Amino acid sequence: MTYKDYADEIEAFASGEDPLAHMRGPEDGSGKKVAPDAAVRIGRVVSVEGSRVIVLLEAPEEPDTAQPANALQIGALVKIRTPETMVFGMVCGLSIPIPSHSPEDQEMRIVELELVGEAMDKTDDGAPVFRRGVSFCPALGEGVYATTQDDLKQVYAKPDVASARVGTIYQDQSLPAFVAIDDLLGQHFAVLGTTGSGKSCAVATMLRSILDQHREAHILLLDLHNEYAHAFGDCAEVLGPRNLMLPYWLLNFEELQETLIDRHEDREADLSILKDAVIHARQSFHGAEEDTPYFGADSPVPYRMSDVIQRVEESLGRLERPTDSAPYLRLRERINTFQSDKRFDFMFQEGLTVKDTMVDVLSQLFRIPANGKPITILDLSEVPSDIMNVVVSLVCRLTFDFALWADRSVPMLLVCEEAHRYAGEHTDAGFEPTKRTLSKIAREGRKYGVSIGLVSQRPSELPLGILSQCNTIFAMRMSNQKDQDFVRGTLSESGLGLMNSLPSLRTGETIAIGEGVPVPMRFCFDYLPEEHRPHSGTACFSGAWKDAKLDQGFLAEIVTRWRNQHR
Repeated sequence: MTYKDYADEIEAFASGEDPLAHMRGPEDGSGKKVAPDAAVRIGRVVSVEGSRVIVLLEAPEEPDTAQPANALQIGALVKIRTPETMVFGMVCGLSIPIPSHSPEDQEMRIVELELVGEAMDKTDDGAPVFRRGVSFCPALGEGVYATTQDDLKQVYAKPDVASARVGTIYQDQSLPAFVAIDDLLGQHFAVLGTTGSGKSCAVATMLRSILDQHREAHILLLDLHNEYAHAFGDCAEVLGPRNLMLPYWLLNFEELQETLIDRHEDREADLSILKDAVIHARQSFHGAEEDTPYFGADSPVPYRMSDVIQRVEESLGRLERPTDSAPYLRLRERINTFQSDKRFDFMFQEGLTVKDTMVDVLSQLFRIPANGKPITILDLSEVPSDIMNVVVSLVCRLTFDFALWADRSVPMLLVCEEAHRYAGEHTDAGFEPTKRTLSKIAREGRKYGVSIGLVSQRPSELPLGILSQCNTIFAMRMSNQKDQDFVRGTLSESGLGLMNSLPSLRTGETIAIGEGVPVPMRFCFDYLPEEHRPHSGTACFSGAWKDAKLDQGFLAEIVTRWRNQHR
């Protein structure tokens, strides 16, 4: 809006008249102004444009009476009566177009509202029904009133559907904030914010609240920094390289080649040799009977890596020119390296026999049966960087493929902590198969009962196609302008007014927008006791540097853990 939209009021101010005198509202016999529903009138509507409403605030009726504080804060709700409904708008802007030199002078005060919903007429049981969206827009000149606690209870009430408490409302911290579980999980969600904004605690709070009600859930959380094991205690199955089963034969060919073949000029020859050897090994393991199905390079069936090496050596022996042996020797050496390195035992340890353990792997990853531990925390902090991307890709792909073939009988949630690390927008960031799988889950997962929860401190580095499919966004403190603009680009117009508050949010405070919450709202996540908080705090430099008693024995212990790759 520009100043010309308020020309009449501006002229009145310039002439010294009271521009608010004509809009004080009706008076009763005693001369007191009457507000409907016993609410406090704070202004009137002077502009309506789509879902955006401009309100001109009125001066208090009594000189020493202040406006209701909560009606004048960004993110607060006010209400407007229409002939059929009570419309609720969220404050998204405050301004004084013509500031006065003296605080005693009367000033024009403008409030910008974003309409978020309406309360229909009361039902048979006497309770008004609130719903998102507005069917009747307010007319010019309609009075605007401060909301009461009963109004806020009505708007932010616990939904009739399955829901979980996650925090307290910013406008009234005595009121709880809820999320609708099916809408939150069924249409994906994202928790975004800068380092130290409280993302890990927010994720732990939401998941714990959901798990308190659903002990047979199936949640898989990718934990890159070993933060969450402490937060879930006995209700989580914590998997790492020391107790994780991810046999190499579950890798598709693209993941296998990323593991076994270095990037060099003659890579195509290595790929051809590997593909032939893998297909031959799969067929050899399952026999050559007539009813044996064809197994390709991507089939999730067991095979012996020793058969792959044997096939490579047989092909090497048939070469006519020794100068052509380089790709065969490279591949054989690479396989032997992985088999002999203890760090890769969880994937490449073959033993004397190879068994079909796919059922056991899926049971371990997806908590089937849950047995009192409905969440799997996959600790990736000890996974060697050589195969980190491959492990994440494999787990994400298994999640989607399992959901596809389970045909929605086992709904699952995949939580991706630090998602920008392995699914970055740029081609040089992350692993392309991982990005494709996560994109597929974002687009099609709802149809098969698999949901994704993205957690990232750099949303601008995430693919827009994935983030835009997250229909509930929890935006926490975010100071980077590029990240703020990126998040704005994924949101509906109804929540854009709140986004200007992102840099000033407190730790643990969020702006939630989307299908999983009743209306766009600002709230603070519930405080987690120390035993349920993720280990994601910042090191205390001043304390550690004051009275540290370190010696070489301490260094020897660190070196041991370093070499053993175990914390």
